[in-house]
Amino acid sequence: MAPAWVITDSSPPPLNQADDMADPGVPDSSFDLVLRARAGDQVACEALFARYHVRLQRWAHGRLPAWARGSTDTLDLVQDTMLQVFRRFDEFEPKHAGAFLGYVRRTLSNTITDRVRSAQRRGVAEPLDSTRPSAEPSQQDELVATELLERYEAALERLKPDYRDAIVARVELRLPWDEVMTALGKPSLPAAHVTVSRALVRLAREMAHERK
Repeated sequence: MAPAWVITDSSPPPLNQADDMADPGVPDSSFDLVLRARAGDQVACEALFARYHVRLQRWAHGRLPAWARGSTDTLDLVQDTMLQVFRRFDEFEPKHAGAFLGYVRRTLSNTITDRVRSAQRRGVAEPLDSTRPSAEPSQQDELVATELLERYEAALERLKPDYRDAIVARVELRLPWDEVMTALGKPSLPAAHVTVSRALVRLAREMAHERK
């Protein structure tokens, strides 16, 4: 039987609606939910999924090329990823909510990488119609973007965990600053700003080193 939080509507809501899905009426912090979910609390698992699935779905949609999607959409990827995370919670040592988001994001990223590589081996399923202009990027364009993304991912993994979590929370998932502060376990908004800024500077240096 599928968990109660598994849903079938694959169309992500507008971003302002996604922001509204942060469960403002629920007093539990994301970190409290992570601790409870890790202890086997199904209600906490459902609350975590409701809190983050829209942002994760949007993130996955931007990472998975159209030609690599096949019959599985990004909502399926997010749900499968969350199932993997919840089943392997004993392998995760939570320090703050940002660490949980980073763990989910890495699991989802690995799934997307596998999907892209599998699609590359298969090739394009249908021949392109050269008589019809397309607003979508070409497969070659997307392959180049994939290579750049892999460089970014490698640089991101070389960052210390706090910096990596900061970039995931603010840049990739676009959490508002108050949620970034809470996710990173920072005492104030300025402290969260400083951490994200330092993380971006370090990431830029790593990316420059990658080019060399």
